[in-house]
Amino acid sequence: MKVKLVAIDLDDTLLNPGLEISPGCAAAIRAVREKGILVTLATGRMYRSALPYALQLGVDIPLITYQGALVQSSLSEDILYYKPVPRQAAREVMSIFKDMGVHYHTYFQDDLYMDTLTPEGMSYLELAGVRPVIVNDLIETLQYEESIKIMAIIKNETQVERTEQILKNIYGTSLNITRSKPHFLEIMNCKANKAIALQVIARHYNIDRSEVLAVGDSYNDLEMIQWAGIGVAMGNARKRVKEVADFVTLTNEEEGVAEALYKYVL
Repeated sequence: MKVKLVAIDLDDTLLNPGLEISPGCAAAIRAVREKGILVTLATGRMYRSALPYALQLGVDIPLITYQGALVQSSLSEDILYYKPVPRQAAREVMSIFKDMGVHYHTYFQDDLYMDTLTPEGMSYLELAGVRPVIVNDLIETLQYEESIKIMAIIKNETQVERTEQILKNIYGTSLNITRSKPHFLEIMNCKANKAIALQVIARHYNIDRSEVLAVGDSYNDLEMIQWAGIGVAMGNARKRVKEVADFVTLTNEEEGVAEALYKYVL
């Protein structure tokens, strides 16, 4: 069936190691859009961090941000879908991270909030290209703000995996607990993932899942790649992601997104 909607992850998928969209990928996306096919970005990044890339590509439909917790138009900024973390769960998760002594931060109203500016936090700010709001106590801020997503950055990958399992044992399926990069542990509402968000967009445009192509590289892309009619894993993707994909393309350094688009769309 003809592809009518394409969803592309940003980091380690569309973006090269310099956090840029290569000319080849940009040209391929432009050619796809010229055929009347819809293109969106599906990222764990905050809306404000993803928007410059969307504008660069001319993407004019809602963007999937915060791992699917927020679907918002890149033009009108109208919100199509929004699922924050339940307040009590957010308080508990932040307390766990605080007791562990690891870096954690959260997002309120598309701003990044921290109560301590750690080295891990500084590195993340460079990646996201945003400035943080520093408060005295993140947990107390939950009294009057809704958390869109909570992120912990844990240097030791074994500790990340152990912490992920601990949280999953506590919360089961009542929260979406995933990793976008080896050291990034992210917690969202259980109804916030890229597959659900992509389904919202597809339904909005009356597009069947068989007409959707999705490209990604990490655990947070698994549901989206499995849900789409054509699921594509990057050459640099995690093994589990490659196993569920219909096609494994080149790496993000080799313009793998462009290869997938030429294979299935152009």
